[in-house]
Amino acid sequence: MKGKFITIEGVEGSGKTTQIQYIHEYLSQKKIPHIITREPGGTVLGKKIRELLLSPEYSVVPESEILLYLADRAQHVGEKIIPHLEKGFWVISDRYFDSTLAYQGYGRGLDLNLLQQFIKFATKGLLPDLTILIDLPPEEGLVRAKKRGEFDRLERETLEFHRRVRKGFLELAKDRRFRVVDGLKSPEEIFSAVKSFLEELNG
Repeated sequence: MKGKFITIEGVEGSGKTTQIQYIHEYLSQKKIPHIITREPGGTVLGKKIRELLLSPEYSVVPESEILLYLADRAQHVGEKIIPHLEKGFWVISDRYFDSTLAYQGYGRGLDLNLLQQFIKFATKGLLPDLTILIDLPPEEGLVRAKKRGEFDRLERETLEFHRRVRKGFLELAKDRRFRVVDGLKSPEEIFSAVKSFLEELNG
């Protein structure tokens, strides 16, 4: 595939949206064709799944939760990510399978080996070229998230749950495709690091 696949990960309120906007502006300046997408909700079908997953209106058991995320991801990879990579686009995704491992694996305690098998099936084995983790204590992240409005279903989970998620992300970040940035720094400082990762990837 000609394009580059970059995923942005982090706990709630870590500043992913701001960094993705900076990335979009940077790639536009460089005239690199790209798309910005997200999980869940990167396709028409995915938007419907996102509503089910994040609405506090629904009570979702962990097994249903993981299957809904996988359905969203399979559609996302097949309909949007792979076709754009094949056309030479860079694909920037707000979350990908590392969120599943962090939230449903480390957070919910579901079997990581089983999740890996599910993920491989849903993604056709597609790995990101680069994963940027914006690391932030969940105490700070939830304060920031609250400022955006009412908490969604996942944001309403216990602080202990969010601490397990963060721990999971840091464990996953030992993989060499990861680059970790301190989310307590200013957005500009964070993007300075992110930009260096992009330049490294662009060769």
